[in-house]
Amino acid sequence: MDVDARISKEWRRRMLFMLFMVSTISAWFLYDGYVVWPNGAERHAEFVEIEAAMVASGKIEAVEHQAHGAEVNEYLRIAWERHAKQAGYKRDMPKERTDASIREQRMIGWVMMTGSVFFGLWVLWNHKLSVRAEGDVVIGTSGQRVELDSIVKIDRKQWQKKGIAYAIYEVDGKQKRLCLDDHKFKGCEAIILEADRRIKARNE
Repeated sequence: MDVDARISKEWRRRMLFMLFMVSTISAWFLYDGYVVWPNGAERHAEFVEIEAAMVASGKIEAVEHQAHGAEVNEYLRIAWERHAKQAGYKRDMPKERTDASIREQRMIGWVMMTGSVFFGLWVLWNHKLSVRAEGDVVIGTSGQRVELDSIVKIDRKQWQKKGIAYAIYEVDGKQKRLCLDDHKFKGCEAIILEADRRIKARNE
């Protein structure tokens, strides 16, 4: 028999979707770390200046400042919204973004982006792999050569859920197994059926 089982469309779609998700999330972290959060830190610094000026003038008390979700004095809120309008900012109250938190955001983004690059390369590398049957020999993804007639049984414990079966074969009196992943390498099922046919023929 001649079979050339290569990467399936379903496996490729799933991997590309995962790559897209990881890349998108990493880009989001990097955008926050290099654009959104630094801009937010500048806005917060301006907010603190306005607050300090209002405290110094006696318009508000020092205890009535923005503190991580605390209620903001109404006069301070109005002053900030007026300043934000003039500067072209959003009216929402700026959050404090420390240098450490910005560095952390960038680090997470770069780690994830690096991971997505390696993952993408791994997906490309997998496209070079295949499971082949050439005559009476099955050639696995790592190049192992298995005689079809040496296969004594097919392990289908993961077949229903994952589309994976293992061909159990004997070499020098020892049993080994060859992975036949039909979900990943479309066409492996033909090899499994041929192995089954030969096993039944030997046992009749």
